[in-house]
Amino acid sequence: MFGKIKKIFFTGIFGVLYISYIAQFVYVLAFVENCQEQIIGLALLSVEWLVLIAARYLSKRASNSTQNFNNGGFRRR
Repeated sequence: MFGKIKKIFFTGIFGVLYISYIAQFVYVLAFVENCQEQIIGLALLSVEWLVLIAARYLSKRASNSTQNFNNGGFRRR
């Protein structure tokens, strides 16, 4: 039960973060007039994207390792 709630929660959080990223990307391209500021904004967004992907990867990896630990080699009698 808790696993399903956790999965839905983290999927929702990452969905909101992806939408936020897209909104920031559109803002930088559409509303920032200075070319240098656009490049800085896109560079910061690329760092944010890498952090978001790393967090998603680590979240899935931790979830999979927990499942494997709980099911791995221990039998209940």
